[in-house]
Amino acid sequence: MSEGAFSADTMFILVVLGMTAVTYALRAGGYWVMGRVPITPRVRRGLEALPGAIIVSTILPIILQGGLAVGLCLIVAAAAQIRLRKEYIAVFCAAAVAAGLRATGL
Repeated sequence: MSEGAFSADTMFILVVLGMTAVTYALRAGGYWVMGRVPITPRVRRGLEALPGAIIVSTILPIILQGGLAVGLCLIVAAAAQIRLRKEYIAVFCAAAVAAGLRATGL
């Protein structure tokens, strides 16, 4: 190793600190920008649609890659969460469906 080179531990710490600084800057910048944007009905509708859009953009690639079994498990988990409002039960239900599908060979 040449002199002046960073060790893996030092590089890891620098990367984590860098990611922390960027994350904070983005969050603070978002609050700063939204403090200067007038909240019109159109902006409000856009902000209210964001959580659903983020969920779909996260889950859709998982379903497309995982196939029918993954899609069914996610549907069961969502239905259980909506009906029962208990995250751990929704996860348990999805795991039970996954186990059942795996046992049947799907």
